[in-house]
Amino acid sequence: MTDPVFFAPSRRYTAGEVANLTGANLVDSSQADVAIEALAPANEGRDGALVFVDGKRNFALMQSLKAAAVLCPADFASRAPQGVAVLAHPRPQQAFAMVGRLLFPQASTPGPMTGETGVSPQAHVDPSAHVEAGAIVEAGAVIGPGVSIGTGTVVAPHAVIGRSCKIGRDGYVGPGASIQYALIGNRVIIHGGARIGQDGFGFVAGAKGPERVPQIGRVIIQDDVEIGSNTTVDRGAMSDTVIGQGTKIDNLVQIAHNVRIGRNCIIAGLSGISGSVVVGDNVTMGGGVGLADHLTIGPGAKLAARSGFMSNVPAGEVWAGYPAQPMAEALREIAWLRKVAKSRKQGDGNG
Repeated sequence: MTDPVFFAPSRRYTAGEVANLTGANLVDSSQADVAIEALAPANEGRDGALVFVDGKRNFALMQSLKAAAVLCPADFASRAPQGVAVLAHPRPQQAFAMVGRLLFPQASTPGPMTGETGVSPQAHVDPSAHVEAGAIVEAGAVIGPGVSIGTGTVVAPHAVIGRSCKIGRDGYVGPGASIQYALIGNRVIIHGGARIGQDGFGFVAGAKGPERVPQIGRVIIQDDVEIGSNTTVDRGAMSDTVIGQGTKIDNLVQIAHNVRIGRNCIIAGLSGISGSVVVGDNVTMGGGVGLADHLTIGPGAKLAARSGFMSNVPAGEVWAGYPAQPMAEALREIAWLRKVAKSRKQGDGNG
């Protein structure tokens, strides 16, 4: 039994083509016709593969490369083995990703799982829904009343789109995902199992225990957003939950009601954002970050993994720790604690 090939290259590229597409400098122009038909990590290269090497700690990989071509900084070029086409580029990883999207386009944007086109006869589509020509609704999907789905969008098996939701063009809704009370832009990717637009966690103390506060807002997801598997985005209580254009959200992230996330943010897995938090543009959150409610995270801030936030973060700052504080302060505290622990350990030993 042979292994299945899930991702086949769209075609072969030459080193010269890669140089032209990425703006890289092909160090030896006689190697312009070197064929590239695969991608590989630098430590696992093979014939026909394009690899990249970046960063001083990876410099040693240059001498032992096995590849058709390498993307690397210009000052690494002289260390490449003979026969490997060298493509000098100031940002090798970004250039490598660009080539990867061209070489394996089906890995960049999810497609139909069943291979169906149009609306499957095994899908349930309400008569009042509008599915544009060119959209795909796969078997088992449920499309509710008044829903609108744009051309090029794929709704995978067993996804559920609730009443009056609007989904733009060239998007993707993964298997088992559910969307309700939401307006979604173009080229939005929502991976399998995600939950968009369910109740926010809103309760007040009552005589007999917690009493629900009605959640009557919406979820607004702008163009070019990606939302990972099993991530949840609660609808707003009275105002909307908003995710800005170009933001990428990992798997298993919780976004609570009334949260407003800016453009081009990156939010890694297991992060939790409490209600009414405002996140500026270009913010990066490491895995497992936790944000208390009603905070403001300034544009360009970087939040270290596993940090817990209970106060606002100014624009452009790097914070870490639990509770989180500016990175320099957090590192000083860690250094002080280590020094104290070491001195006590030595004191115990002398005793």
